[in-house]
Amino acid sequence: MSVRKVQIGQLWKKDGTSDIYLVTRVYDEALSTVAVLRKSGAEQEALIRVRIGRNAQGQTLPGFSPAVQDERL
Repeated sequence: MSVRKVQIGQLWKKDGTSDIYLVTRVYDEALSTVAVLRKSGAEQEALIRVRIGRNAQGQTLPGFSPAVQDERL
């Protein structure tokens, strides 16, 4: 599933689990865009970097799906 644009503050659910992650940073790196995710409720755990994918509908985070299904995202 994709959203128009991955933004800071969005919640994403890791596929195959019930873990929810918060997007804390989005930045450009060489030829790609990267999102930094933090597990919700686990502030002491390491951050996860995920390369943002693109398709005709918008942007995606491989291995994740939006936690909130909203048409306006």
